[in-house]
Amino acid sequence: VQLQASGGGLVQAGESLRLSCAASGRTSRGDPVGWFRQAPGKEREFVAAIDTWNDGTYYANSVKGRFTISRDKAKNTVYLEMNSLKPEDTAVYYCAGRNGRIVISALNRAGTYNYWGQGTQVTVSS
Repeated sequence: VQLQASGGGLVQAGESLRLSCAASGRTSRGDPVGWFRQAPGKEREFVAAIDTWNDGTYYANSVKGRFTISRDKAKNTVYLEMNSLKPEDTAVYYCAGRNGRIVISALNRAGTYNYWGQGTQVTVSS
């Protein structure tokens, strides 16, 4: 499976962006998809994940209420809708996928995921 992330850009604080993560190849129901981000000089951190078994969604506290993860099954694409963006949201955003289900508590760990997209830059100016 290959993932292609897109949709990043430069926006002002308070504005919105929608990132896309398109999967090519065979995926199965229950394969989770996550979004992570990495700012310069910082470690990669979890942003959001979706469990494709039941479309359960999970978020980091820092984005809860502002970001929404969703998917289009027909297009095999996962989206990250980002609203009320803040300068501290500036980072390279990566989508990641995994073959097979896993416990919910593991969805926020980078090591859970088998394959990664190339990343898309999001820059939020103040």
